[in-house]
Amino acid sequence: MRGVPSAFGAAVSLVIAGAVAAAVLGPVPAIAAEDQHHCTAPIELARLDQPLRRIARQLATGHPIKIVAVGSSSTAGAGASAPEMSYPARLEAELRHLFPRVQITVVNRGVNGEEARDMLARFDRDVFAEKPDLVIWQVGSNSVLRDRPLADARRLLHEGIERLRAADIDVVLMNPQYSPKVITKHDVEGMVSLIDLAVKETNVDLFQRYAVMRYWRLTEDLPFSAFVSPDELHMNDWGYGCIGKLLAGAIHEVVTRPTLTATARTQR
Repeated sequence: MRGVPSAFGAAVSLVIAGAVAAAVLGPVPAIAAEDQHHCTAPIELARLDQPLRRIARQLATGHPIKIVAVGSSSTAGAGASAPEMSYPARLEAELRHLFPRVQITVVNRGVNGEEARDMLARFDRDVFAEKPDLVIWQVGSNSVLRDRPLADARRLLHEGIERLRAADIDVVLMNPQYSPKVITKHDVEGMVSLIDLAVKETNVDLFQRYAVMRYWRLTEDLPFSAFVSPDELHMNDWGYGCIGKLLAGAIHEVVTRPTLTATARTQR
C-alpha cells in the first residue's frame, strides 16, 4: 500500500507542474508538418541535461530575460544572408514564440575568427556588462581549424565556465559545427570530447551542434549544401534557423520539465 501514496504524489506533482507551466508560459505552439520533416534531431541530441535555474526563476516571476550568445563567426552569423538570419536572432524569435508572456532578448556577441582566449579577454565588456541570465558559449571551431593544443582549450574552457558560474549565470556550451572544413581536421573529435568532458566536470549544459549537424548529414542524408554555406565552413540560413529552433525547444523543455517533489521521492 505504500506504493499508492508514492504514485499519487508523483501524479499530483506532474499535474501541478504542467498547470504552472501553462499559466506562466502560455500554450506551446504546434510545429508545422514541413518543420517536422526538415528541422529535426533525436531528443537525446537536442536536449539540455542540467536545469537552467536562473531562467526558470525569471520565467516564474515574469521578469525579462536576457541571453548573451558569445562565440566566433558562426555566432556572429557568417554565411547568413542577413544579421536577422544568424542563430542568435532566430533563437530570440523562437523563444519569444514559445514564451509569449515574457520579454526575451538575445544579444549577439560573436566575433569572426576568435578562439576561447580572445573571448575570455572580452567577457567583462561583452558578457558581464550585459548582466545576462544565460550565456550560450560557442567555442572550439577556430582552435580546431588552427591545430591548437587541446590542453590549452581545456584550461580556457574551465576558466570561462568558472567565471560565468561565479556570477550566478546559467551556462550552455555549444561545440563546433559539422561542416566539411571542420571535420577534415584531425583534432575535431578530440575537441568535441574535451567539451563534453568539461560540461560533465562542471555540471553545465551542452548543446550538441556537432552531433545534430552530423545527424542531418549521415542519418537524414541531407547534402551539406542544405545547411552549410558555399564556403564549406559556416552554416547557411536554413542551418542557423534550425539550430535556433532546436536550441529554443531544448530551453523550453528543460525549464518546463516536470519533476517529482521531494515528498513523492521519499515515499518510494
